[in-house]
Amino acid sequence: MVGPLRPVFVLFGSSIVQYSFSNGGWGAILADVYARKADILLRGYTGWNSRRALQVVDKIFPKDAAVQPSLIIVYFGGNDSIGPHPSGLGPHVPLPEYTENMSRIADHLKSLSEKTRIIFLTCPPINEELLRQSTSAALSEIVRTNETCQRYSEACIKLCNDMDVKAIDLWTAIQKQDDWANICFTDGIHLSSAGSRIVAEEILKVLKEAEWEPSLHWKSLPTEFGEDSPYDLVTSDGISTINPSEWTFHREIQWD
Repeated sequence: MVGPLRPVFVLFGSSIVQYSFSNGGWGAILADVYARKADILLRGYTGWNSRRALQVVDKIFPKDAAVQPSLIIVYFGGNDSIGPHPSGLGPHVPLPEYTENMSRIADHLKSLSEKTRIIFLTCPPINEELLRQSTSAALSEIVRTNETCQRYSEACIKLCNDMDVKAIDLWTAIQKQDDWANICFTDGIHLSSAGSRIVAEEILKVLKEAEWEPSLHWKSLPTEFGEDSPYDLVTSDGISTINPSEWTFHREIQWD
């Protein structure tokens, strides 16, 4: 650990989480927005389904940890929704079991601390044709459709409503983007920078609107070591300095 202690935000999920710091990913966006305000920790596991996540959730988030996360953002479901393989192998998890697994994950996370907040991300849509074109010949056919993604997305939303957990409906949000199927993915399922911007925007919207105490919206959190200093850059009048700790001009998008 390094100090001073900041709020800890953990991103927990499958490849959409593991890859979230690549190519302008949404995890990297959050890390930039929350610079000097919160630490963004990545716990992403490519190819995982909710069954594997449930097996280790208590190891990733031990109840006896000295410091518990302030926020946990969870994404599983895309791999669960892949059609079953005749061998019985593979990531498919039937919808009722997926719902039960996610419920148990939510229960565990809610037990960590009264101040630990949780957001679940639903399955995004996919570009089925691009997925077919980009699937490696080393893999058997991946049966994954927008229809099944929608069913798992809707199940996640219902679960969150029942358990009072914040849910972000990526299946709907991404499809609001013009030409979403062609610009939001790198291979039909994993997010491009354009797709990640949508995810980041939806997360920041929830964090701004949530009636949580304390607020976890980036504008509500203190900036570490943000006090004025004589060592800051000198102003044009040559008699004072200007504090750069809140500058955001470097961002292509001025996030709300």
